Amino acid sequence: MVKAFDYLRVSGKGQVDGDGFPRQMAAIKEYAEYAKAHELKVVRVFQEKGVTGAKESMDRPAWSEMMTALHSIGVRTIIIEKLDRLARDLMVQEATIADLQKNGFTLISVAEPDLMATDPTRILMRQLMGAEAQYDKSQIVLKLRGARMRKRTKEGRCEG
Repeated sequence: MVKAFDYLRVSGKGQVDGDGFPRQMAAIKEYAEYAKAHELKVVRVFQEKGVTGAKESMDRPAWSEMMTALHSIGVRTIIIEKLDRLARDLMVQEATIADLQKNGFTLISVAEPDLMATDPTRILMRQLMGAEAQYDKSQIVLKLRGARMRKRTKEGRCEG
């Protein structure tokens, strides 16, 4: 039986009580049912609450705690819902994956099962998905900034 950790992340403090964690857990639990047949057992869940996907892994409390646990108790596998839960910045994504590979850890994405494959085509696809996640994040930031500015102009102030 291979033991694994789940890693969940939501980027905004307002999302902590929203659908992000339940959605991610549901996807991972569905995968875990499949994984049981393949001798994979989730032993702990780490939740990154309100941490942007552009932050480097060393600046993420739950990720740091998980990495310490990985190095100390022998678990070698991490399960995530999808690549953008790992990172929404291509450089952060690739640095994190390289670090995991260097240490002999396995990262499983429910949405992209062959995420850590080393063939050139798969690496290209992973990096394209990472670039798209970074672009999506920047578009969301611009939309929210515009909405806040419009509300501030209309009402005199806007929080968040």
